[in-house]
Amino acid sequence: MSVVTSSLSKEQQKKLLSLFSHPRLHLLYKATVHGFTAAAFHSRCDQQGPTVIVAYSAAGFVFGAYTSKDYTQNGQAVIDKEAFLYSIPAEGDKPLRVAGISGQCAFTDGATGPNYGALVFLHDDKAEFQSNPGTSFNFQAAEMHGNDLKLKEFEVYRVEGLTHLAAAMKMCTVFIVSVHTRRKQQLMKTIQSYRSEIKTVHQARVLLVGPVGAGKSSFFNSINSAFRGNMTCQAIAGTGDKSVTTQFRTYNIKAGKGGAPLPLILCDTMGLEEKADAGLDMEDLVSIYKGHVKDRYQFSPSNPLLADAPGYKQRVTLNDMIHCVVYVIDACKVSLLTANMLDKFAAIRKKTNQLGLPQILLMTKIDEACPLVAEDLKNVYRSVYIEKKARELSDSLGIPLSCVLPVKNYSGELDLNLETDILLFSAVQQMLNFADSFFENQVIEDQDQLDLYRSNEHLRPVGSEETKHQIV
Repeated sequence: MSVVTSSLSKEQQKKLLSLFSHPRLHLLYKATVHGFTAAAFHSRCDQQGPTVIVAYSAAGFVFGAYTSKDYTQNGQAVIDKEAFLYSIPAEGDKPLRVAGISGQCAFTDGATGPNYGALVFLHDDKAEFQSNPGTSFNFQAAEMHGNDLKLKEFEVYRVEGLTHLAAAMKMCTVFIVSVHTRRKQQLMKTIQSYRSEIKTVHQARVLLVGPVGAGKSSFFNSINSAFRGNMTCQAIAGTGDKSVTTQFRTYNIKAGKGGAPLPLILCDTMGLEEKADAGLDMEDLVSIYKGHVKDRYQFSPSNPLLADAPGYKQRVTLNDMIHCVVYVIDACKVSLLTANMLDKFAAIRKKTNQLGLPQILLMTKIDEACPLVAEDLKNVYRSVYIEKKARELSDSLGIPLSCVLPVKNYSGELDLNLETDILLFSAVQQMLNFADSFFENQVIEDQDQLDLYRSNEHLRPVGSEETKHQIV
């Protein structure tokens, strides 16, 4: 009996093995020897554990599919999260690897040739295959197999030595979690140890501004939960077209239950609404910026806060003022921002710039906007869609792209998530950095005033009231 040998070149085998962290391959079936039929395939490949298909098209492409499950001909749709399709390029590039579409089966375990939905091999017991991109797996046909549906050869290998791979992957996962845990702890320590440039200011005040339902109150609840170590719901959050928040609220955050307050106060206010005479009023916003609005002040839908009203704080210091403004926008609604809402943002941006306040934009609900991010939050910086939405916001609102930060608030979760916490803490760290810029500008302005005072000292009469008080 002649020995059945692989048709893979050494380079092709090397690239194929790289998809599995280099285990061993054992050739089970070769169509030019055993026949291009489903029966021949099943007779040699059923109940073999993890296998990889290698198809050779007449156009010169080498491609196929991997599954960690057995073929059994039970007629069922098989779920296999480890399954993937691949294509080995002719040149030195890395192999193309295509994971399955989330929630869909990997293959149908019938009596036919291997049926992966997007690729169906040995169709009608012939040396050919069917291509249906988007069914279980999504790919560009030209990139995968060159659109030539004829097969020159078809092989199936048992993939051995995966117990070592599984152990290595487990170790890798433990390492990644350890790194991310350290990152979270580092961010928490940086936030807790923050000190402003001005010694008399112990907490940076950050104001959250955004449309109704964007997630302002949820952002505070999420930060509070992450620092407490369990889910909390201190700020009232909700959905709808009317603002749930009708008061001006200032929230302290504690490091753990009963812990010391963080050097940060998050301020929440009414949401922006479509109508010109609804939602947060510009005059009220300026009063908040300048520190004149007391905590729990109830906004009036018809009249802005007046200087003689009970909720108006007459004497204010730098501690009462806002030090950084954070716009909050739902990533799912970036393209739905109306002209009226963009005009409101433009007016707010103009006034905020005039007052010299640094500004950041939080893009919330990124997991709802992008399935790739929903699958794994670490994909947020790989998502082309999220990057596109960030650029849209940057262009529409005139905010630098580097100041658009993606975050995910806690909503329906019962437990904390490491990746969610890291995104939340990274956003808080940036807020404190921007507040620092505000404080540094205050120090520079004070120094400029002092220099101007001293430079004009010779113009003031000796013994005047001005010369009796030295500026420090």
